[in-house]
Amino acid sequence: MERTSSANDLTERLRRRLENERREIEELTASELARLAENSRRVARSALGTIERDTEEATGKMRELLVKAWLRPLIVGLSLWLGIFGGSWATMCWLARSIQARIETRAELYRDIEDARRTLAELEVDTWGIVFHEIEGEPFVVVPDEALADPAWWVDDRPALKLSNE
Repeated sequence: MERTSSANDLTERLRRRLENERREIEELTASELARLAENSRRVARSALGTIERDTEEATGKMRELLVKAWLRPLIVGLSLWLGIFGGSWATMCWLARSIQARIETRAELYRDIEDARRTLAELEVDTWGIVFHEIEGEPFVVVPDEALADPAWWVDDRPALKLSNE
């Protein structure tokens, strides 16, 4: 049995061989594509992890900057508020003490004035209303209105007696 090949046999063998090679190429391609897909997924996961870490780190830095950015004005504002409040409070305390001291001083002065008026009233009663007065170096005694019938001298619309310097 001799084997002779015909064109159909050759074509059939070439077709099977091409089919086998095509199947091998497809399997290799599918295998390579699967490996490439897995590598792509791993690279994508790695990149995503890196991006997430970098984003978290940047967010942390941003939070820190924001806290510092708000903290300074907050501290300055709080310090100003405390300074103004403290200064106002101290000023109000000082003013209250000053006003209280002046009220007490005024009350004491009113008491002193009333004491002086009472003393003056007592002196006028004790001296019968007689007052010594000096006009241009001349001494006068001012007496009550009814004390002199026809006074020769008048001082502040009241009768007076001129005293001699000799």
